[in-house]
Amino acid sequence: MQKIKVELAQIIKRFGKELIKSKSISPQQTKVLHNLVTCRTSTLGGHKEVCDTCGKERYSYNSCGDRHCPKCQLGKQTQWIEKLTSEALPIKHYHVIFTAPHCLNAICLWNDKMYYNLLFKSMWDTLRSFGYTHYGVESGAIAVLHTWGQNLSLHPHIHCIVPAAGFSLKGKWKVIGKKDRYLYPVHQLSKTFKGKFLDGLKKELKKTNHLGFKNHIEKAYQTNWVVYSEAPISGVKQVIRYLGQYTHRIAISNQRIKNITNKNVQFYAKDYRDNATIKLVTMQGVEFLRRFIQHILPKGFVRIRKYGIYNATTKRSLDLKFFEDKSKFEILIQEKVSLLANNKTVAPHKCPFCKKGRMIVVQELPRIRSPAGHLPTLLNSYLH
Repeated sequence: MQKIKVELAQIIKRFGKELIKSKSISPQQTKVLHNLVTCRTSTLGGHKEVCDTCGKERYSYNSCGDRHCPKCQLGKQTQWIEKLTSEALPIKHYHVIFTAPHCLNAICLWNDKMYYNLLFKSMWDTLRSFGYTHYGVESGAIAVLHTWGQNLSLHPHIHCIVPAAGFSLKGKWKVIGKKDRYLYPVHQLSKTFKGKFLDGLKKELKKTNHLGFKNHIEKAYQTNWVVYSEAPISGVKQVIRYLGQYTHRIAISNQRIKNITNKNVQFYAKDYRDNATIKLVTMQGVEFLRRFIQHILPKGFVRIRKYGIYNATTKRSLDLKFFEDKSKFEILIQEKVSLLANNKTVAPHKCPFCKKGRMIVVQELPRIRSPAGHLPTLLNSYLH
């Protein structure tokens, strides 16, 4: 991994004031930017540590914990992967991606919470119906919402990991998938998802008597929708590593940011129209932030969801047990046990200098309490 030279927080400090002046930023977006700027700074407090062996000192400042923060998400991703290791079924999984066309982005910007919830609902309604019609089982999925493209454009889509097994109407586990090549016919999957999503969208718009998006809906009906499905992934270790790539991503990581100037931001992005070639993109700083805040989710919105046999409620209601045919899955189960046993983490208090001692907290650094006031004003105090 390359050494980080420029961080997202620096871009916010450089161009944040101009963005706020445009008055195109919501209170929730303002709060997130404030969190990102103060993350791991003396503003949030922290502690002083001393190694009990070599005597080296280190100051550590508290993290903001915001789910849009590139500094905080790596640790959360690691914790989530460790938890998933104990829950994932030791079988093959399919990777399926559900995407709505860009002609509907205006509706997403108008009411993102409604739009994203409808994406989840339409995705699962589609997968669940296909599970019953094609294999006669209650299937499952772990789904993650992404809202961005590589250049920070608005591109809402859902990544799903679907287990190659389901719970039949007779109460038995059943392997699903066509000869380990595909899960469902993608053309049928795409048409069904398209119909469910657009029908749901029209109902939601009708509730608010909003008729301004009629042309967007008509254009979406004329557009070919494509649900992308990959070949199955074998083994628990591979499945967890694969899904871990998607769970706690944000619109852009610090590793992708190359440089900032008085006017522009340079960052790396994959060009999927050119065989996913990594290219350097130059964008005006304010436009960069405007695009970034589009991907700040509504307060309390859940972007990682579990369905079917992976959902806790379904597990309880069906009283799901593990696979009865132990001979068939014995090797895969053993692989899961081995993975759990080998899943060792580095001791968090080990001295990074001498590698022998332990870092001992000797002083607590209090959080700097900002005076009560308007949040944009408080954010401005941290900006250039």
